[in-house]
Amino acid sequence: MAMIDMNANDKTAKIRILVVDDEEDLCEILKFNLETEGYAVDTANSAEEALGLDLEVYQLLLFDVMMGEISGFKLASRLKKNEKTADIPIIFLTAKDTENDMLTGFNLGADDYISKPFSIRQVAARVKAVLRRTANKEEAPEKELLVYETLSLDTTRIKAAVDAQEIALTKKEFQILQLLLENKGKVLSREEILARIWKDEVYVLDRTIDVNITRLRKKIGAYGKNIVTRLGFGYCFEV
Repeated sequence: MAMIDMNANDKTAKIRILVVDDEEDLCEILKFNLETEGYAVDTANSAEEALGLDLEVYQLLLFDVMMGEISGFKLASRLKKNEKTADIPIIFLTAKDTENDMLTGFNLGADDYISKPFSIRQVAARVKAVLRRTANKEEAPEKELLVYETLSLDTTRIKAAVDAQEIALTKKEFQILQLLLENKGKVLSREEILARIWKDEVYVLDRTIDVNITRLRKKIGAYGKNIVTRLGFGYCFEV
């Protein structure tokens, strides 16, 4: 593979990239050429080794799919469930190029999928493209994400998920869960919930809240137990 001979860019000099692949030679080739582009590059030869690093410091992650006990897919899934690493863009580098494999990668939140064998020039171009898209996202208003363990609520796109699996909530259920997550550990009275969620709707009974809470508990699975009732006071999302 030929080395890319391009001048480093001041902007890329601050961008940190982690390459995770069990092929040490490939890691070194990618590291050398991406550093020539001006990036700061670290490598790891297994998912286990990568998990021992402070992953929050990276602006881009390049993962091989086929690695030991923890595959690149599993590693990506773990990081997407952690709010501190969920937004770091990921590119998969893999010999698995079937449509199902590619869909799996993109469904896990991957930003690109490059099939082996590839040229270093191709990788460099795709890296630049992903970082450019990421920069554009950062300039846009940040999405509001409420997270508790693997329960997440995206208040920008109005989506709820448990263990990275989207769950269908009604508008009122979504709003109740949002209110509870925004006030974790705080008991909210029925009157306060009514005032915040139902606002100007006139004929709403306390029982309406109870019914919505019951449905919500079932839909969020194991996290239903976190929504506790304080008799005579109201509801609380307990952590």
